Amino acid sequence: MVAELGAIRVRDHLLAERDLQGLATDVAGRLASSTRRPTSSGLPARASGSWSPATTSGRHSSMPWRPPSRCRAAAGHHSGCGCAARCPLTGLARSVAVVGSRSATTYGTHVAGEIAAGLARDGQVVVSGAAFGIDQAAHRGALGGGGATVAVLACGVDRAYPAAHRALLDHLAEHAAVVAETPPGCAPMQLRFLSRNRLIAALTGGTVVVEAAVRSGALNTANWAARLHRPVMGVPGPVTSAPSEGVHELVRSGAATLVTRAADVLELVGPAGEHLVEARRAPSTARDRLPRRDRQVLDAVPVRQAAATDAIARTAGLGLVEVRSTLERLAARTLVVGSPQGWRLAPDARVPRQEASAS
Repeated sequence: MVAELGAIRVRDHLLAERDLQGLATDVAGRLASSTRRPTSSGLPARASGSWSPATTSGRHSSMPWRPPSRCRAAAGHHSGCGCAARCPLTGLARSVAVVGSRSATTYGTHVAGEIAAGLARDGQVVVSGAAFGIDQAAHRGALGGGGATVAVLACGVDRAYPAAHRALLDHLAEHAAVVAETPPGCAPMQLRFLSRNRLIAALTGGTVVVEAAVRSGALNTANWAARLHRPVMGVPGPVTSAPSEGVHELVRSGAATLVTRAADVLELVGPAGEHLVEARRAPSTARDRLPRRDRQVLDAVPVRQAAATDAIARTAGLGLVEVRSTLERLAARTLVVGSPQGWRLAPDARVPRQEASAS
């Protein structure tokens, strides 16, 4: 019906109490009451058992919302939405979605919170679905990082879902924004969660998936982000962890880029040339800066018991004259110590135990 008549005409018919194709007139009455009877907070009047963000200052508003330009890519599916906001949604021009499993592990919630906090400190708005698990960790991490975070609901903005997150949603409505595509009064349904996932992907410049099983709804968000040509990123988990199997499949198939920290995410979603991440390397040592032949001789020098020059030459597989001159150069760099009994390694040249075991 919306596709045939358009969202505005359908709403006008409902407000006029015209029953379209068997649509119950009590829906029209509910829409009319929510439109005509605003509460003191500026939000629509709520139905019994629904939620309104706590406020006494009247700073909240329930408003028709025009999505940012990046969200118009999904405009063919948009039928109107509402928002309870303290800050303008134009700030979503720099935003990242952090989504994942409701039944998250301690590892998953920790990583999601750390990534969200790092993004928030850089000025990115963290967008998630206010659900249990990863969503909640992402919102709290962003708040802990001193940044803004937006909750996208699968019901009307006048409902607290899940009810256990009423305080979190109150706080987000007071200091950031709570967004819903569905009109006030609508209850959460499975199809609306899928629609909510599309909106999360469309609102943001990239989507990070932290812990998602093979049938997780977070994979639906990742799919929408890929269809909208937004970066999809995945945080790996233990290979034996079922909550991370969906993420591992995204990375294995090339649908997602592996990330482990906020800096990796910023490199992908930021402007070209900014937030470039250098490859992680172990600190270089004096041994690393030696020419190859010098390292070959140094490797042949014993650690404790001194060895003669000819013994070192046989072990290194090099000529005696070359080994003798090389040992003198190494002694000048305080990498070997000479004595009447021969040569041994200096403390500065010894390989750390963990590095030796790794090699």
